[in-house]
Amino acid sequence: MRIIIKLVRVFFVCLVLLAIGGGAMVGLTIWYFGRDLPDYQQLAHYEPPITTRVHAGDGRLLAEYSTERRVFMPIGAIPKKVIQAFLSAEDKNFYSHRGVDPVSMLRAALTDLGRWHSKRRPVGASTITQQVAKNMLLSNELTMSRKIKEVLLATRIEEALSKDRILELYLNEIYLGSGAYGVEAAALIYFNKSLDELTLGEAAFLAGLPKAPNNYNPGRYPQQAKVRRDWVLDRIAEDGAAPEKEIQAARAEPIATRKREEAEIVNGPYFAEEVRRELLARYGEKGLYESGLSVRTSMDGKLQAAADKALRDGLIAYDRGHGGWRGAVGHIDPGANWAARLAAEPLTPGAATAGWQLAVVLRADNDGAEIGLKDGETGRIPFAQMRWARPLNDDGTLGGLPRNAADVAKPGDLVLVEPLKESAKPGITQAAAKPAARAGALYNLCQIPEVSGAIVAMDPHTGRVLAMSGGFSFEISQFNRATQAKRQPGSSIKPFVYLTALEHGFTPSTVVEDGPVAISQGEGMPLWTPGNYNSNKFRGPTPLRLALELSLNTVTARLAETVGMEAIGETIEKFGIMDHMPRLYAMSLGAGETTPLRHTAAYAMLDNGGKRITPTLIDRVQGRDGKTIFKADQRPCEGCTNIEWNHQAMPVIPDTREQISDPVSTFQMVEMLEGVVQRGTGTAVKPVGKPLAGKTGTTNDWQDAWFVGFSPDLAAGVYVGYDDPAFLGSDETGGHLAAPIFRDFMLVALKDAPPTEFRTPPGVQMVRVNPETGEPAGPGQPGILAGYKAGTEPGKDRGRLPPGDEVVQGVTARVPVRATPASGTGGLY
Repeated sequence: MRIIIKLVRVFFVCLVLLAIGGGAMVGLTIWYFGRDLPDYQQLAHYEPPITTRVHAGDGRLLAEYSTERRVFMPIGAIPKKVIQAFLSAEDKNFYSHRGVDPVSMLRAALTDLGRWHSKRRPVGASTITQQVAKNMLLSNELTMSRKIKEVLLATRIEEALSKDRILELYLNEIYLGSGAYGVEAAALIYFNKSLDELTLGEAAFLAGLPKAPNNYNPGRYPQQAKVRRDWVLDRIAEDGAAPEKEIQAARAEPIATRKREEAEIVNGPYFAEEVRRELLARYGEKGLYESGLSVRTSMDGKLQAAADKALRDGLIAYDRGHGGWRGAVGHIDPGANWAARLAAEPLTPGAATAGWQLAVVLRADNDGAEIGLKDGETGRIPFAQMRWARPLNDDGTLGGLPRNAADVAKPGDLVLVEPLKESAKPGITQAAAKPAARAGALYNLCQIPEVSGAIVAMDPHTGRVLAMSGGFSFEISQFNRATQAKRQPGSSIKPFVYLTALEHGFTPSTVVEDGPVAISQGEGMPLWTPGNYNSNKFRGPTPLRLALELSLNTVTARLAETVGMEAIGETIEKFGIMDHMPRLYAMSLGAGETTPLRHTAAYAMLDNGGKRITPTLIDRVQGRDGKTIFKADQRPCEGCTNIEWNHQAMPVIPDTREQISDPVSTFQMVEMLEGVVQRGTGTAVKPVGKPLAGKTGTTNDWQDAWFVGFSPDLAAGVYVGYDDPAFLGSDETGGHLAAPIFRDFMLVALKDAPPTEFRTPPGVQMVRVNPETGEPAGPGQPGILAGYKAGTEPGKDRGRLPPGDEVVQGVTARVPVRATPASGTGGLY
């Protein structure tokens, strides 16, 4: 008996020692692995990365930016059947354990022992809390140390967070395949449904994905997906979480995935990229790609489409007339099985932007070329649509017109084509139409232009940019010529020279000599001798209105000398065209540099009566919680926050814009720019048939072409030129190149707008004058209504600026009109 008691004591002591040793070992393990655990407290305030969405002004989607495709759903918005499906599949004891489920761990350990020699992946027994710890704080490595850390973190997370918060993190963070993070994104991607629209079977399918989402993809492995879905339904039945009848119905339904319907998207890649840059600068990379911002931009989808098309058509038209045919984009064997070889060829970058397709020339004859398309169909390019394709000589000059289709393309050549518009078909001869009817549809020969350009449209009263296109194709070049290309504005700078003169006592009827001029630029510098576009032709005494309409350089030069470059520089800087303009006479003819966006904004300020605006692309930014964190319009409005209308008066929003130029002088400038469109260098815009004002601009050596103008409520600017400044061609002025693009845009933009006259400010005296002379128009004489400041109307003692000294409205001028012009500068138009 004593021996038995002694053995019991020894056993008890050993058991105590073993317990102490085990406890010490456990404590040591917890201390060792708990030293460098990640900060689990951050989960209390964790916000998962979600997609930033950028919308056009009408709400259509413009762009999305994210690192993971996720839609965050609070736990209270997730349906119970979705929650129960995941609990049954992943952790049925979630709401009863403390982060670790010992029963499940023991079951998994026994299963793994039974498969010791099978080299299969160990069975998991991780709770949802453990998965949150692993997915959000640890790595996926299969090591004992990671598993121990996972258990330690799970217990601590359970102490720090509520069960609902842990489940919310899990259901929004878990990866469910096909690029979907979280249950809401998965429901949209697999079934094109929101969570509350899912059936029990669909919820069970999603709940079966976390273990191995790629292995249960219903598109690739439909049988495995169904088996896994049914297994989850069995677990739901075991837990009594749904009626048996509903579970049986869920088993019977197929896994019918549906492609997610794309949101209605508006296309504007240059606009979207400019917005992305601004958001990146304002909120940083993490804020842009992970914060789930909702961004409302100022883009008008209709105007954006019109701007893209007008610019693209204008660049193509120029390229066909001046760029020459640069040859086929590739070559394949045109023999048998040509369709398969063509289908393997990639589409030329930029072609999709214009809606073009790739074709192979099968044969060429005098009447055109027969072509094959990727769908195996054939068509024909009439020779009339190839006649423009003059070859480029080795020195870059254009060769002669092609005599037949074989001069342009050979069998096997890959070319870009587009369906021929009906308007082009009447010009096709009957001889060409017969083979075309045999070959199929008619097509036009196309070519990506080398010349580029930009167009910007904005609201002149607010500065909201409504459309922006920075080149022919964003796919070819992400360089945004609307905001990043600094180019000489040429004569499109002249309105700001004339505005300065109007603010210094000149009137639209002030007469200035148009003749040879030579102006001293200072000691040691040559005389400045600008000439006109037609440098050997001068009109003599010319009123300012007519001088601007005809873009006379000599008159502008005399104004610059009379008013002074300091005053002109201040005007140009006030209007934001340049930040620091050198006080050089050549700047008065557009020798400085600016961007199309800045230049268009300056014209917009002429349009709105001389009030400062700042171009903006973003109207409002909201955070993931829906609260507005940025608003472009900062005007105070106390009554605008009222949610309920109780017959209170409409809020009055104050006009806080700074007046940067005299309203009457600015109105006179607008009227003079109307004359440019009606009678001057901008008559290409006249067919729009609505009140418009604007100015052409062309630089020395014909390298840049501009037209910037506006209606009373819409301003737009167009620039055309090569990225590496190059000769555009003789006589390729802003009126010939840029103005037609402006016209085509405005035809669409103002199609449904009623004709609206430019608004007249107080203090303007309207007088009917002869636009050729600036004098009052007599009975029966042609005339226009023009505005003047009180006391400066024509017919009074106005006079003109003759050679020598004369005082005009308090300005003393010295104009050397008889100086011999020197060669060199000039030619700005």
